[in-house]
Amino acid sequence: MTTFRNLILATCCLALLATGESAAQSSKKKKAKAKQEAPAPPVQVLSERDKQISEAMFLDGMKYFVLEDYQQALQLFQKAYTITPNNAALNYKIGETYLQMGQAKLAMPFAQAAVKLEKSNAYYYLLLAQLHTEQQQYDSAAQAFNDLLANVPNSNEYLFNLADLYLSQSRYEDALKTYDRIEKEFGEMEQLLVNRQQIYLRQKNVDKAIAEGEKLLKAYPTEIRYFLAQAELYNAARRTDDAVNTLNRALRLEPGNAFAHLMLSDLYRQKGNPEESERQVKMAFSSSELDIDTKVRILVDFIRQLPNPQLEAVALELVDLTIEKHPEEAKAYAVAADLQTIVGKKQIARDNYLKAVKLDDSHFKIWQQIVLLDAELEEPAAMVKHAEQALELFPNQAVFWFYSGTGHLIEKNYEKAIKALEYGKRLSVSEPELVMQFNMQLGDGYNFLKEYAKSDAAYEAVLAQDTNNEHVLNNYSYFLSVRGEKLEKAREMSERLVKQHPTNPTYLDTYAWVLYKLGNYTDARKYLEQAVAISDDATIVEHYGDVLYKLGKKEEAVSQWQKAKLKGEASAFIDRKIKEKKLYE
Repeated sequence: MTTFRNLILATCCLALLATGESAAQSSKKKKAKAKQEAPAPPVQVLSERDKQISEAMFLDGMKYFVLEDYQQALQLFQKAYTITPNNAALNYKIGETYLQMGQAKLAMPFAQAAVKLEKSNAYYYLLLAQLHTEQQQYDSAAQAFNDLLANVPNSNEYLFNLADLYLSQSRYEDALKTYDRIEKEFGEMEQLLVNRQQIYLRQKNVDKAIAEGEKLLKAYPTEIRYFLAQAELYNAARRTDDAVNTLNRALRLEPGNAFAHLMLSDLYRQKGNPEESERQVKMAFSSSELDIDTKVRILVDFIRQLPNPQLEAVALELVDLTIEKHPEEAKAYAVAADLQTIVGKKQIARDNYLKAVKLDDSHFKIWQQIVLLDAELEEPAAMVKHAEQALELFPNQAVFWFYSGTGHLIEKNYEKAIKALEYGKRLSVSEPELVMQFNMQLGDGYNFLKEYAKSDAAYEAVLAQDTNNEHVLNNYSYFLSVRGEKLEKAREMSERLVKQHPTNPTYLDTYAWVLYKLGNYTDARKYLEQAVAISDDATIVEHYGDVLYKLGKKEEAVSQWQKAKLKGEASAFIDRKIKEKKLYE
């Protein structure tokens, strides 16, 4: 039984054959025109059976073509072609099949034959134009469209195809002429005005582009996008006042349009009116219609210009407006925190980063900024907490093990600190600089645990990479002096540090304390006097008192101990020293 689908397919194919003409029909027409045209070559007269066989193979081929079995379809079309080579529709279909098989070159003679055999079928020209385009024969493709327009009645709709082809090949003058033909045929059209404007812009002819834009505004006076585009053109032509006027017209159409306010902000900045520029950008950011990504891009531009006292206030206000209008967007809090960090508002920046990760915890860099700010804010407990939260998400990121370990170290949780630092160090074997940072902290941690061999080994590993590392030169020499070990090594390290940084009170104190341990009280006093002159740190003041005591100046020593006690950070012996007026270590 013939299926409904096969019935439709057969009907369509017969229609195509009818359109393309059988060889016999083509022969009759050619004979009718014989008096007006050159004599046609002899045409083989087909029997009715031959015609039926050819049509049957054509129909079978169409079935395979629809099923995208192009190889089988081609074989059937070629068999039909041996019988009816002058059938336009059959030539067309062979050419189309080759095209589908990616063989444009083989398709070309059949498409050309189809056009030659039947000059009034638009589809044949379209196939020919496509084949030329596939082979980058753009002039020939354009000619195929022009032949179509000349030979096929009521085909002016294909002017658009021709214009697009010219445009794709940057043949702007030909495209403009084609647009003129389209306008003459179909009247003024919105897309024609837009396309002409785009061509003039590509030709860097801003004046003509502006003229087309004015036509658009006149023809479509309620389309705000054309007002915005026209204002951009005026700005490009340095006609700032015209741009401002155009945008104000746009705002009368659509009050509160965020993009109009943004453009006005930029224009007023160019005109040297920062107050109005700021007012306009704030109005734009107050709009929920301005998307978060656009706001972030603008804020990033502000960030690039910071620090700048003239921009700081408005930038901070804009991030507040962004958060207000997009309270559920993690990137609103993140960009606000980025900006606040740069201008020194570290506490609020850290809080906004925390709000960002609450909404979206997947960003490694935001977590990194959080723990870094914890460190800068000198909040070790928060640093430990946030580093460990980050490690739940990024367990193989050594940097969070570093901050966790450092926080525990500051909190005097030395065993936890060592555990975290050692683990992070193992993750950092391919990053020597990071390994060095871990060793610096491990040197301190092992010292506090009285594992001095491991402490010294960690410090030595750092100095092997960086002989002038300030942290290690100071801490290593100080801890050696406290232990009373390797005092000459301690003296050499601390002396080197003081020579490099002669006004650093901490380094002066360390060097003085090493000298004190070596019994050189006179030189120790000299360096401690320099230190207390620029710092009132309790430890430094107490050390100064100790040196004075050793030099026999007991009353002056007690006075310095009393000052140290007032600071609240002196040693455990301070009360006993003061009470008994005697040195205890």
